Amino acid sequence: MGQYLLKIALSAFVVVAVAEIAKRSTFWAAALASLPLTSLLAFVWLYLDTHDVERVAALSTSIFWLVLPSLLLLVLLPVLLRGGWGFWASLAAASAATALAYLGALRLFAAFGIRL
Repeated sequence: MGQYLLKIALSAFVVVAVAEIAKRSTFWAAALASLPLTSLLAFVWLYLDTHDVERVAALSTSIFWLVLPSLLLLVLLPVLLRGGWGFWASLAAASAATALAYLGALRLFAAFGIRL
């Protein structure tokens, strides 16, 4: 149980740190958020739980391929916000477009034999 609490605390710390730093500097918050901290934490937790390096390698490969469709959110959200859309509408539309991009990417990956 203590290990789960540690996982939750460290993971939450990263999210809160980004949100708090963004109040002072969007650049430094973006720099922290752009680091693959979530992935690094997931690699560590997975390895500590399983000691299976092949699983860690597979997770890393899957994350690489799934980062590609997730970039749509980071491009579309500011475009919509600067285009006069409200925050919640922009976030919903960008999220929905990203979800569709994930579905399309999964089909494309399957068509090219990329297994995640």
